[in-house]
Amino acid sequence: MSKGKVIVTGGAGFIGSHTVVELEAAGYEPVIVDDFSNSDRRVLAGLERICGREIVCHEVDCADPAAVRVVFEREGAIRGAIHFAASKAVGESVQIPLRYYKNNLGSLITLLELMAEFEVTDLVFSSSCTVYGQPDALPVTEETPMQAAESPYGYTKQVCESIIGDVVRAQGPLRAVVLRYFNPIGAHPSAAIGELPLGTPDNLVPFITQSAAGLRGPLTVFGDDYATPDGSCVRDYIHVVDLAKAHVKSLDWLGGRGTEPQAEIFNVGTGRGASVLEAIAAFESISGRKLDYSIGARRAGDIEQIFADVHKVESELGWKAEFGIEDAMRDAWNWQLELKA
Repeated sequence: MSKGKVIVTGGAGFIGSHTVVELEAAGYEPVIVDDFSNSDRRVLAGLERICGREIVCHEVDCADPAAVRVVFEREGAIRGAIHFAASKAVGESVQIPLRYYKNNLGSLITLLELMAEFEVTDLVFSSSCTVYGQPDALPVTEETPMQAAESPYGYTKQVCESIIGDVVRAQGPLRAVVLRYFNPIGAHPSAAIGELPLGTPDNLVPFITQSAAGLRGPLTVFGDDYATPDGSCVRDYIHVVDLAKAHVKSLDWLGGRGTEPQAEIFNVGTGRGASVLEAIAAFESISGRKLDYSIGARRAGDIEQIFADVHKVESELGWKAEFGIEDAMRDAWNWQLELKA
């Protein structure tokens, strides 16, 4: 028996597509809403291959109220929504901030208005550890104070979290889980879906795999003079499948929370930090390939180091990361090899 339809905005993207798979496996009916401005239509065939059926997809701009309203009208009863649709590259947001403010704030406002209109109460929001800025102490907990954002991207996530909190405090019919992601990497173990950045990758792992495959030139490590063990930035790298499962756990959790408006925040990471140079070493180990890389200048908007305290998500949602960085690198590399085949 179906647990109900779930709107997945940005569901053709990297994290969204993997969450669609996990929703389907858990008995939900995912409905993708995506304009493919930052994703690739090939993902739909990959989803069909994994799920064994065609996944419903509406090709619309998630910041267009009229277009998204049509989706709600056509789909009928909707159990909840997971909101991924956002521009997400830290470096790019520094260069073109207005695009980030327009898309990231506009798409959330559109979704919240339509959820209220169609009496859809449950929301899982895709946030980010960038809301913490450069924290004063590590690991960060959900109570760690937000610092000034290091990038427009990070600031949009801070504002979006505030919008959700304001709606809940106004006693709007909203129950929300805010998931603060750390650094998602990897691909589905089937190699049917994975990260498909358009143009030059802004994230580390797809640049690594494309460089190793001969599609890119040498990799640049942005800085080796940070106050970290090897001088490169430290991140909490989480396998995308683990992250996808956290969204399913969040919807299940909301379903048992009663009807009172509420918003709860969870960090979603492994609880361990790894440096950029350690990530490169992990890839070299699992692939057997030596990467060509050089050390460059620091990149605007980058945080020195951050990793999660995950006690809350483990105790309250019953979720725990199952995969390590080597698993994620293996799956990302297999996905890259599948693309080359």
